[in-house]
Amino acid sequence: HVLSHMTDLINTEKDLVVSLKDYIKAEESKLEQIKKWAEKLDQLTDAATKDPEGFLGHPVNAFKLMKRLNTEWGELESLVLKDMSDGFISNMTIQRQFFPNDEDQTGAAKALLRLQDTYNLDTDTLSRGNLPGVKHKSFLTAEDCFELGKIAYTEADYYHTELWMEQALKQLDEGEVSSADKAYILDYLSYAVYQQGDLGKAMMLTKRLLELDPEHQRANGNMKYFEYIMAKEKEANKSSTDSEDQMEQETEVKKKDYLPERRKYEMLCRGEGLKMTPRRQKRLFCRYYDGNRNPRYILGPVKQEDEWDKPRIVRFLDIISDEEIETVKELAKPRLSRATVHDPETGKLTTAHYRVSKSAWLSGYESPVVSRINTRIQDLTGLDVSTAEELQVANYGVGGQYEPHFDFARANAFKELGTGNRIATWLFYMSDVSAGGATVFPEVGASVWPKKGTAVFWYNLFPSGEGDYSTRHAACPVLVGNKWVSNKWLHERGQEFRRPCTLSELE
Repeated sequence: HVLSHMTDLINTEKDLVVSLKDYIKAEESKLEQIKKWAEKLDQLTDAATKDPEGFLGHPVNAFKLMKRLNTEWGELESLVLKDMSDGFISNMTIQRQFFPNDEDQTGAAKALLRLQDTYNLDTDTLSRGNLPGVKHKSFLTAEDCFELGKIAYTEADYYHTELWMEQALKQLDEGEVSSADKAYILDYLSYAVYQQGDLGKAMMLTKRLLELDPEHQRANGNMKYFEYIMAKEKEANKSSTDSEDQMEQETEVKKKDYLPERRKYEMLCRGEGLKMTPRRQKRLFCRYYDGNRNPRYILGPVKQEDEWDKPRIVRFLDIISDEEIETVKELAKPRLSRATVHDPETGKLTTAHYRVSKSAWLSGYESPVVSRINTRIQDLTGLDVSTAEELQVANYGVGGQYEPHFDFARANAFKELGTGNRIATWLFYMSDVSAGGATVFPEVGASVWPKKGTAVFWYNLFPSGEGDYSTRHAACPVLVGNKWVSNKWLHERGQEFRRPCTLSELE
């Protein structure tokens, strides 16, 4: 969910709590009235039942008895029937249209599982809320852990099912008071463990389940099945062992294809990247840069640092002010929608599942601030921004990420623009991120960490116009905090004399 929508939900929830408290007050005052009436009548009926005749011998009492039974009990009945919940319920009904749905809840759960993988977090750390840089500690209850396990289970992700069901069980075993049902958890857990091929453990868990609920039909059936398989395996083990090894290896190879990049990406996200050799490191400098003697920067050059050598990635420091950042964010907020990407098959824009962020496009005509930012990019890169795309602003909430991709198009996706391919990328970091959220280049092992007010720049194409495949990059999921970036994609048209091709076709 985009952050601004989420912030609205927090306020909505606060309003609902206020409304709920009002309802409780109303309900309590109603009970108070009823109690007072009951106490008054308690005394009256006590006196009356002790001596009915003497009591009724008093004409006033006889009248009051008639009045009470004819009108007052009726009034009490209406009070008892009076519904105090109207205000609260109507509030709920109005707000409910803005509530997240099952899909949103599943999405949020999957984001947690993604973070767990990328940042190597164990379930206990996550459940106890011990994350780096957190301001607000929060805990997962056994029920929450069970919910996460169930979502992983419906995705047929038995690995995470096991991790989270175990965590739920652990918290219950440690005495957490909860409505979560151990037998229920064990049922899921034993199945997830069995699915991953650990028969022994699956049997042990099923035994535990049967101790809690000896009548459990599925567990009894499974137990028989496990025993049968175990017996069968014992026989098989006697006869042959080598044909199985063959099988094992074959399945391993299949999985490996996708792993290297994913692994590299996750390592870089954790900051475990390849360290540059000291020799290479020595060639990276920081400098004051005047945009090649640009008149606007001769007297006030900007700070520039080399982040990486090949591809050359440079960072500009203090390049966008806090006021400018606030303006850009305010302009973007109303139109932040799920990021769209070019679909190479259709050439159309589609909503991307692998790009979990929100983005909005801002034009220089809308605000002098955007126009000023565009000019600044032109002055410092020496490239013509008139053929560039509009400034794109993106907000990555917790779990927000963008998987590895190239900024340049390999099949000519930008034909309709008539401006050529994306020659270069300029990326502003508009917030500090408490944990996670790096920009990483898995091909070369570079990690660039977000720092508010800075920007990074690199070329996506060689001078010849060929794509530079080493610029493949990704945005790591945000673990704690939120990440605001904006980027400018510069195109080839207009750069013919600003960045001419060389005489060598290799460059």
